[in-house]
Amino acid sequence: MATTRKHDVKDLALASEGKRRIEWADRQMPVLAAIRERFETERPLDGYRIAACLHVTTETANLMRTLKAGGADVVLSASNPLSTQDDVAAALVDEFDISVFAIKGEDNDTYYQHIEAAVDHKPHITMDDGADVIGVLHSARREQLGDVIAGTEETTTGVIRLKALERDGKLGFPVIAVNEARTKHLFDNRYGTGQSTIDGIIRATNVLLAGKRFVVAGYGWVGRGVAMRAKGLGAHVIVTEVDPMPALEAAMDGFEVLSMEKAAPIGDIFCTATGNKSVLTTKHMEQMKDGAILCNTGHFNVEIEISALRSLAGESRAAREFVEEFTLADGRRLYLLGEGRLINLAAAEGHPAIVMDMSFANQALSAEYVVQNASSLERKVYVVPKDIDDEIARLKLATMGIEIDQLSEEQAKYLASWDEGT
Repeated sequence: MATTRKHDVKDLALASEGKRRIEWADRQMPVLAAIRERFETERPLDGYRIAACLHVTTETANLMRTLKAGGADVVLSASNPLSTQDDVAAALVDEFDISVFAIKGEDNDTYYQHIEAAVDHKPHITMDDGADVIGVLHSARREQLGDVIAGTEETTTGVIRLKALERDGKLGFPVIAVNEARTKHLFDNRYGTGQSTIDGIIRATNVLLAGKRFVVAGYGWVGRGVAMRAKGLGAHVIVTEVDPMPALEAAMDGFEVLSMEKAAPIGDIFCTATGNKSVLTTKHMEQMKDGAILCNTGHFNVEIEISALRSLAGESRAAREFVEEFTLADGRRLYLLGEGRLINLAAAEGHPAIVMDMSFANQALSAEYVVQNASSLERKVYVVPKDIDDEIARLKLATMGIEIDQLSEEQAKYLASWDEGT
């Protein structure tokens, strides 16, 4: 297909391979496929421009197809310089006629030029994974805020940034925190990121996890998933936390809980999953053993102080693809994976399609929801409405061939009453 769309991708010749992989993922995304079929008939997004800043993967491609089927005019840019799958980007442009601005390994300037290209689309709806489009609109492009009816946000880090904007009274339009949907964070963050993070570490290093001391920084839903999968492969998992409640939960789940200062000298593999900055710092690196592996599965590459690692090292070299070896003054070697960026997408393919099916169903239905309810939404961060969340869970169960019970009329009445006791 000859494209007339504006784009900046690595090579359109990769499109046929990308199309095959998109179709493979689509077979594992039946909920989104059902929504796309309805959207094709009802066209709920007709006339709306959407600027999406998401990881350019096979699963995201099927979300873009769904939004287009609903009538939206969509442009997609990458939400991380290392997460783009170049064949998928090419296929979206050449096979599905969707504008894409994303190249795997793009430098920082190009990354932000691509986000600017998405903002140039003059969106009515934003769709973020990390709030970068919203960040540009709230800084350099404030004159466009009035054109945006609402946005959606995919990840914890972005929700944190948006709630800070709301708290300061500076949020320019309503945003649906897709990350807070139960069908997103309970499954995508735990099972999806858990598996794909381990996948990225193993692809990058080919190390055996069994018997390793595996340090997970943060025990939110992502940290829970990583800890669970590492334990399943035989690692001795250590959890570090700053919040007493998840720390207590990690201890009750059977994991060793330590401060990072105590974990640093004994850990073999360190994986940050906090959504915060400076989790692994100079004082920790100075204590780490020879051969320690450092990686991150949070959204931004600020959880590991990479500048500190470079300043400690006398020299560095590429040990393997996505593995940089730093030799310290005393001869110890530390290994940084994927430039400190989210390892599940830098060195692997991200979440399995079966869990992204629910996450991106939330995105598609949230876009429909904001179009239908724009006039009543305030400049606040909203959770995904419960009826949308429940409908996605119901559809997912149906596609898995699972039937559940229904409340009887008597049971429903009992749960809604106060006057019937023992």
